[in-house]
Amino acid sequence: MTTMRKSALVLAALGVCLSFSACASLGKKSPATASANTTTPEGEDKIDFGKLFGGGNGKKSSNVQETAGIGVNAYLWRASLDTISFMPLTSADPWGGVIITDWYANPQSPDERFKTTIFILDARLRADALNVNVQKEVRQGDRWVPADVSQQTQLDIENAILTRARELRLSNVKN
Repeated sequence: MTTMRKSALVLAALGVCLSFSACASLGKKSPATASANTTTPEGEDKIDFGKLFGGGNGKKSSNVQETAGIGVNAYLWRASLDTISFMPLTSADPWGGVIITDWYANPQSPDERFKTTIFILDARLRADALNVNVQKEVRQGDRWVPADVSQQTQLDIENAILTRARELRLSNVKN
């Protein structure tokens, strides 16, 4: 195995470990992350990595400092994970806002399976900040063959995530 390939494998393993450790700590605020949390003008939670890692003085003197935090809406992230919790996760990147599931087959329909990729594109809680891509395969004999997915299926998942995100935001505002 080449050195370059070994390095790539080590980096990939490290990325997976960091992603899962970040997912495990969602909702838990350590003293370091609690002081690094900021709120956008829209009232959304955002993490300022400058404060988190001790850099900068915490002042927001420019637009660059404002956008230096994580670019993913916390409500959309949590709602996405809640909505697809029945599917096994392959990857979850809270910094890039990408969630990828593994193939899931409903026990009532074992001859079809689905895989979902969710992209959170903005730090604001907006409908256009979310993109859901669903892949479907059907079993033909002993192999899986790609099949068309209804656009309505993807819209239904997006709407379920948005509804859950609004619920989370409202419950957070009341507290």
